[in-house]
Amino acid sequence: MTRSRCRSLATATATTLTALLLLAPTSAAWADDEDPSAPPGSTTTSPPPEVDSNSPGLKLADGATLAPAKVLDIKSVVEDMGGEERREDTNTDVKFALQAEVLFPKDSSKLNPEASARIKAIAEEAKTQKATDVRVFGFTDNLGSYGHGKKLSKDRAEAVHDELANHLGPDVTYAVRGYSEDYPIADNGSEEGRKKNRRVEVSFPRGGASAPSAEGGR
Repeated sequence: MTRSRCRSLATATATTLTALLLLAPTSAAWADDEDPSAPPGSTTTSPPPEVDSNSPGLKLADGATLAPAKVLDIKSVVEDMGGEERREDTNTDVKFALQAEVLFPKDSSKLNPEASARIKAIAEEAKTQKATDVRVFGFTDNLGSYGHGKKLSKDRAEAVHDELANHLGPDVTYAVRGYSEDYPIADNGSEEGRKKNRRVEVSFPRGGASAPSAEGGR
């Protein structure tokens, strides 16, 4: 097969796929937005692109209509070898998840000496992104009472907030929350999973965009 023939087939395939996505019903084309491991208000939304449904370049069949336009968010995830720190980058946000063990002693909200360097690195990235809205959310596993987990997760989020504020200055607005065992990212049935769920997440919009309003703002 010639190179030009390969290019033609690739173009035809891509065109067909695009047409199928455009013509498919909304319920079939797009998955649910809700992430069961992410609290409400933890991500920044961007408006969908404007699409001219009358554009002759779309070449729609008679009677066909476009599904509502929607932004597909691309997520990049980087995790260190031990899983102690995880970074997620999307079109709109940067999020760091730090396991509680690398920040605090067991069942404590007092930061370890080693925690300052990790939090400072996050603050530097927030400066790079010109973040003016920062979310700090604490989480625990499902051991112990829900009330104890709620207080511990909030106290830990407060401790990380205080350290971030030392580096970011007074012009940043914070949303600080504690969620106890809610929004797990792993199975609480194993110690490995519970370790991942005991965490503090710090997130902020990319490039200085505004984060959605949230309770607990500073």
